[in-house]
Order: sequence, then C-alpha cells, then structure tokens
Amino acid sequence: MRILNRLFGSSKAQAADGETRGFNYHPYKSKEANYIYDLLFCDNLELYKNNFKGEKVFPWDVLFSSSRSREDLEKIINDPKCESRVKVLTYNELRRLGIKSPRKELLGVIVEVGMKDGLDTLAVYADKTARYINYTGKMIIWETIEDAIINAKIAELFKESEQVISSIGPWDKERLPPLMGEEARITFLVSDGLYFGQGEMDALSNDSMSGPVLNTATELMKLLINKSLGKQK
Repeated sequence: MRILNRLFGSSKAQAADGETRGFNYHPYKSKEANYIYDLLFCDNLELYKNNFKGEKVFPWDVLFSSSRSREDLEKIINDPKCESRVKVLTYNELRRLGIKSPRKELLGVIVEVGMKDGLDTLAVYADKTARYINYTGKMIIWETIEDAIINAKIAELFKESEQVISSIGPWDKERLPPLMGEEARITFLVSDGLYFGQGEMDALSNDSMSGPVLNTATELMKLLINKSLGKQK
C-alpha cells in the first residue's frame, strides 16, 4: 500500500503521439486489440455507442439516450442482471451529472504489465467475466461464468483488491496512457471513480497489499490461458 500511494499517478506514464483525453490508445499492433483495450476501462461511452451492433434495448437504450434521467440511470446500477461494465459506464455518467455514488462498489480490476516486447493486460469484472490481451495482441474473452475454479480465483482477486481501495482514494483526472516501460499498474474500477497504483514490478509484487493482487491476477491469467487451450489446471 505504501508503494501504491507513493506512485499514485506516476509521472513515468507516457502517451504516444496524437493520444489525448485518455481514449483511442494504441499499445498493440492490432487495431482490434487496441479497441478492446480501450473498452476495458468503461470510460468512453461514445466508443461503445459508435461501435454498438446489437439491438438498443435496456440498458443500452438508456445509456445511449440524450434525454435519460437520473432515475433511468439508477435503474441500471440497481439491476442485478446488468453486467459490470455497463454499471461502470452508468456510474461514470452519474458522476458527470454531479451525482455521487450511493455506495462504494468495486466492479473491475485491471492489471497491466509493461515489458520490452509490449503490454500484457488482464481485466476482470465483478460479474465473473474477464479479458486478457497478450503483448502480441492475442486475446482471451472469458464469459464462462459457471466455471467454479475461475470464479474462486476471481473472488480471491476481488477480496484482495477491496483491501487496497479501502486505503487509497480515487484518481481525479482522466485515465493515464498505457505503460511504455517495464512497470506494472493496477487499476480498480469503482462506483465512485477510478483508483490505481503503479510502479516497478518487483516493488509492487513485494508490497504487502499490491503483492497479493498481482500474484492472484497472475494465477488467474495462467488459468485462463490453460482453459483457452483446453488444458486442466
């Protein structure tokens, strides 16, 4: 936790040319991987809206409406059937209206590890879904929410993450660009904002609070890879 506080908003994060407002980043060679990467953080409703292919029924009809009310948005966050990423988008819209979150709810954990060859990104959500983008741009989209082994590991990750966000506050600026160097970043998508910590991988791994989050995320990533390859644990 000491490390997360000290490196909160690290100045080592750098943006590539032409990257602004925390959106449309390009850490991967693949256009599809970059698109999925930006969707992970649920902070760009227009990106969802402009690329939406399905039928615009609830909750998307509310989110994409220019005349939605506070009550309409609150129906989404109070609906247990709505997926976690939709709820993050909704909480963000409520804050833009100046409405504070009625509760503090952790909805997503994103771990990024910068390497010489690129960026590894694992995003895990409270509804037991996950996305993994390998530094090569290859991806795993995990929607198999009935898998007991994966679910147990996700629950462990969220339990450890809850301890971290209880000790730090939300970031009051836009999301930082992807890591360019050999560092690690943990981002927490919470109902009252985005929380994060960043630093050298060894330092974060050895920290008493961020260490368990990184270690569990690594174990989960390996499980997802093995499952995608049809292997057992």
